[in-house]
Amino acid sequence: MSTSSTPEDGPQVVRNDERHEYEILVGERVAGIAGYREEPGRILFTHTEIDPDFGGQGLGSVLAAAALDDAVERGLTIVPYCPFIQAYLRKHPDFSGEVSWPE
Repeated sequence: MSTSSTPEDGPQVVRNDERHEYEILVGERVAGIAGYREEPGRILFTHTEIDPDFGGQGLGSVLAAAALDDAVERGLTIVPYCPFIQAYLRKHPDFSGEVSWPE
């Protein structure tokens, strides 16, 4: 269930429905995750983390973009509880129509 990929030698983002997370893979390794919970018509992003071994490579932004793109493609409203996803959305207002900010 791949949601986004880059060239063969680059990272790949997949949605892991069993674990309720998007995973960014570098080779065979999970370099980071964006946790979520789904409700009818909505996806709540709860936590994002990148393995320290992969820090500073921009993988968090690649992960966020792919996860948010997938949510929009699936017609879900994005509810960002995760501070990283919130910051990404503030820097990328092209998602604003699909976001419901938590109170």
